[in-house]
Amino acid sequence: MKTLKTLFRDELADMYDAERRLVKALPKMAKAATCPDLRKAILSHLKETQGHVKKLEQVFQSFDEKVRGQTCEATVGLLEEADEIAADFKGSPAINAALISAAQKVEHYEIASYGCLHEWAGLLGNTRAAGLLQEILDEEKAANESLTELARASSNEDALGESDGMGSEKAAGNASGKLRRGVRPVVAGRNRAGFSSR
Repeated sequence: MKTLKTLFRDELADMYDAERRLVKALPKMAKAATCPDLRKAILSHLKETQGHVKKLEQVFQSFDEKVRGQTCEATVGLLEEADEIAADFKGSPAINAALISAAQKVEHYEIASYGCLHEWAGLLGNTRAAGLLQEILDEEKAANESLTELARASSNEDALGESDGMGSEKAAGNASGKLRRGVRPVVAGRNRAGFSSR
């Protein structure tokens, strides 16, 4: 019979794999970024992510469990999408907004996962694990907020570009206050997982 402890152990192994994959992926994302502030934010989060790997190892140890990973299919898919985005938008004014979008998808997945793990550790009576998982969760939330601030500060507006035919609409939207800040660009014509772009 599968219990909460089994679920916790499996999800922990999933996130251990995810963080180790991110340690390899974040330098590539930083290299693809053309905004120095975004590059700096990604490399800063890389250091935190390396720390997350160590903290997860401590969580395993706090349960007297062997440290192990199991393939995190969600992270594999999100990182494949990030690679596609970096290739598709290389040289585009939208590259930084696109990278922020890809990175925030990962952050949101991590926030959801660590939120559950933190709660479950508490239910399982392991305050040491709950504390470590809360630390990771707080860092993931801060990283996500930092990305939102970068998007709003410049990357989203840079993504509008001068050659996309939206210059007059941008000006009109700003004048009327209808242009929403922080909205990520929609990628027209992309057809992933069988979804129509029409």
